[in-house]
Amino acid sequence: MSNPQGQLNPDLKIRHISMISIAGVIGAGLFIGSGAVINSSGPGAILSYAFAGTIVVLVMRMLGEMAAAHPTSGSFSTYATESIGPWAGFTIGWLYWFFWVVVIAIEAIAGAAIMQYWIPDFPLWLMALILTVLLTLTNLFSVKSFGEFEYWFSLIKVVSIGLFLVLGLCVLFGWYPGVEAPGTVNLLGAGGFMPTGFGSVLLGITVVIFSFMGTEIVTIAAGESDHPAKAVRIATNSVIWRILIFYIGSIALVVTLLPWNSANLLVSPFVAVLDYVGIPAAAQIMNFVVLTAVLSCLNSALYANSRMLFGMAQKGDAPKAFLKLSKKGVPIRAILFSTLFSYIAVIFSYTSPDKIFLFLINSSGAVALLVYLVIAFSHLQMRRRLERENPEALQIRMWLFPYLTYATIFVIAGIYIAMLVIDSLRVQAVLTLLIAGVTVACYFIFARKKDGLGELKKGIIQASSRTIR
Repeated sequence: MSNPQGQLNPDLKIRHISMISIAGVIGAGLFIGSGAVINSSGPGAILSYAFAGTIVVLVMRMLGEMAAAHPTSGSFSTYATESIGPWAGFTIGWLYWFFWVVVIAIEAIAGAAIMQYWIPDFPLWLMALILTVLLTLTNLFSVKSFGEFEYWFSLIKVVSIGLFLVLGLCVLFGWYPGVEAPGTVNLLGAGGFMPTGFGSVLLGITVVIFSFMGTEIVTIAAGESDHPAKAVRIATNSVIWRILIFYIGSIALVVTLLPWNSANLLVSPFVAVLDYVGIPAAAQIMNFVVLTAVLSCLNSALYANSRMLFGMAQKGDAPKAFLKLSKKGVPIRAILFSTLFSYIAVIFSYTSPDKIFLFLINSSGAVALLVYLVIAFSHLQMRRRLERENPEALQIRMWLFPYLTYATIFVIAGIYIAMLVIDSLRVQAVLTLLIAGVTVACYFIFARKKDGLGELKKGIIQASSRTIR
């Protein structure tokens, strides 16, 4: 049975939004991926995370300003349509959907691999399927069930990082028994703060910035909150300390406690630190935390994907069939459609891991930068329109507008150009541009057909009128 109003139910509470906003940025990229950045940049990885974090803070401030004034599940796709043009909203909406389809597949496989740590004989593909089905069911049941699951996933991540930070600080200040405080030996020794040069720090930024993808989900979720403006304000105002404490704080502790070129960091910096201070069963503890982070990302990806598809269907950028809601206000067809494509991607990870699945990963690799660029360009136009037409709607304001918005556009464009130059990242940048180009072309093809059908209907009506007369 459909929702009679055809609207998503505002069942997400402020506590759901608050916890999602606090922990939404904490993913497997922090727990595992940070090791590669540290290994290539040394202690200078702190700067890589700080620079990338600053960009995300500025983008989130712009998005928060727009979302507080106009909360919608279509989020930046809707803002792009209104501010840049229908082609921009269509393109960025489908690119974002495609990105999360691939992420769902990656996270399902990662979660299954972690589960094999405890049940090694269980088939990987079957575990990936089970995890995806279970979290799909939570999303299908109600938005409140998504919020509850994400709340507890997020709470586990926040508590884990908090305990890690307390433990690390105790070691640094010499308060942890049996472990000598390292001082600044690891931070400034072994080649200095930037042992591989400033270039590696800049290279680190191009890698790190993708770890923050998902921060924007809170503005999508605000569309289903009972207090959307308040939810967005809380999320936007907390993004600075979230990145500062969880990412930059954690990385700073890791590179201070351990040598940056330690082989253990490549496996997992957090496991390496726990082993260093003698925590028993460190690997098992972190496996549980990383599994939580993976499941949280999978849960959020299913949610964001379906809501973006629903938002695009409202604008006519996706089939109207995706507007069908359950009696609890859940876009069931949008969820199932997105999940179906993720299942297909998982199948490709087994049947063609080095071709089709690799293509999917690479072609979605730079979508985050395109999303951030579109948000910034949309903000330029929407802010000026709001200042003219409805200044009271600006409950959150971007700092130093328009200068910081222009600076953000310049820096993001610079990062994308750097990806085109760097050998290891060039394929991702080129393939993402290729997919974006195809998506833009699809818009104009479908728009032309839509216009043609409109003209045909108009002609039939006019001819009928003449016949009647």
